[in-house]
Amino acid sequence: MPLNQRFFGYTQSFSFIGLAVAALFFAASVTPSLLPRHYLFQGILSGFASSLGYAIGVGFVLLYHFLEFRDPPPRVQRIAKGVTTVAVAILVLLFVRQATFWQNSIRMRMEMPQLETSYPFRMMLIALLTATGLHLAARLVLAACGNLTQRMRRFIPRRFAQLMSAALIGLLILFVGEGIVTRGMLRVADRIFLHADQVIDEGIDQPTNRLQTGSEESVVPWDSIGRRGKEFIVGGPTQQSIASLTGQPALQPIRVYVGMRSAEELSARAELALDELIRVGGFERSAMIIATPTGTGWLDPGGVDTAEYLLGGDCAIVSMQYSYLPSWMTILIDPRRSIESAAALFRALYDHWVTLPVDSRPKLYLFGLSLGALGSEVSPDLLRLLETPIDGGLFSGPPFPSRQWASLTANRNPGSPEFLPRIRDGRIVRFTNQFAPPDRQQPWGSMRFLYIEYASDPMVFFSPSLAYREGSWMQGERGKDVSPFLRWVPLVTFLQIGFDLPMATSVPHGYGHNYAPRDYIDGWAAVLDRSSWSDAELGRLKAHFDSGQPLPQ
Repeated sequence: MPLNQRFFGYTQSFSFIGLAVAALFFAASVTPSLLPRHYLFQGILSGFASSLGYAIGVGFVLLYHFLEFRDPPPRVQRIAKGVTTVAVAILVLLFVRQATFWQNSIRMRMEMPQLETSYPFRMMLIALLTATGLHLAARLVLAACGNLTQRMRRFIPRRFAQLMSAALIGLLILFVGEGIVTRGMLRVADRIFLHADQVIDEGIDQPTNRLQTGSEESVVPWDSIGRRGKEFIVGGPTQQSIASLTGQPALQPIRVYVGMRSAEELSARAELALDELIRVGGFERSAMIIATPTGTGWLDPGGVDTAEYLLGGDCAIVSMQYSYLPSWMTILIDPRRSIESAAALFRALYDHWVTLPVDSRPKLYLFGLSLGALGSEVSPDLLRLLETPIDGGLFSGPPFPSRQWASLTANRNPGSPEFLPRIRDGRIVRFTNQFAPPDRQQPWGSMRFLYIEYASDPMVFFSPSLAYREGSWMQGERGKDVSPFLRWVPLVTFLQIGFDLPMATSVPHGYGHNYAPRDYIDGWAAVLDRSSWSDAELGRLKAHFDSGQPLPQ
């Protein structure tokens, strides 16, 4: 049978080799990744993996016939198919049987309840439905290619017609997918999350204190701030709660937030933040933190509240919204939003900060979680920073597109693992996680930058290269929160970690992309040089945050 008939014939029949490879990919997909998976997501993931395996199997068959190898005798083919069917079936059954054990190997490390079953039949049904849908879509594409080829063969040679039809259909799919579907979905998502951003939760009233952003005297209109910004402004510790916990006199922390609707242009929003910070006396505090939020504009209370307690309220935190979308979505669609926003805000505040007397201006720090870390870590201009250094920064869960994080990790000291790298003598940059708090006794330099990253965080360790290369974080020593049964499989591991991304915060605090307040406390105590705080005092603060109860008022 000619190759073109074999190729387009797969729109009417199934390939045995394709099905065999699909089954192998299905089996590999139920092995553990970084996060535990619900059977629904496991089924969808396995459906995608199976479809990819089928396509690869068909590709091998086409290549085999393209190279014009002779088919084995029919009897040999029958025996080979029988042996392959039995072997693959046994392998799939063994892997499905182990699925619950593998999921529990992750859940145990994340202090989650153990599963009695991973619902294999439900999962397999979902996988079958997903794979069937993807297969039907692929058949439609192949049928379109075949139809176009037949029409073009009237004017051009057969092989050239095949090539041209595949290219044209591919470009059409790319145009529709990228230009219409993706952008259309992005516009819809923007509208949905914009609406959610405008929703005011019950109990969030406009501040009456003139020193709060959004008050009648504020230069930032209350209605323009957005839901996450309003939560940040009215939330956090009070002067009384800080004094009650520390037993020392305290100040009311200053919080400034500018929403996307507060001004049209990025630079205008940054100037608005500067004007508001000057109005409320932010530059008169002992410390100022420029905080870049996540994609939705959210600032993790564990990251900002803990700093205010450690500083006795003598600080100002300023932030500016740049998106309505969740971080994982913004990272995949437009990660530049965070970088450009963080740079604009830093530039506006830093230009004013350097004009102030050195002995009276506040210490200047950076903070960012997830997409906020991506923007915050590169917000300073390097040359200006060398002229007038800031005091440091704390970055948690730096996402995989982060170039500075990637550069530091790639140039770590030999022998240090990728999930907890050591950078030279640690005088400027250090890494920490929930099992290895920073050593406050080790000498620091004049600038202190600290990264908090969990080994089980897919936002940090996902990479497109996982499709064809094992991540170095999977080799040798592993983080304590990573399953020892995780194994790299080409393409499959890429899909697994990719499917972990939207579920990165579905695990308890202290794992995945859910950064725990106690780790922020250790991190800020080191970066802010809170040597006056004893271990017992830090432990008391951690206990309050761990309990989930309101801190003393």
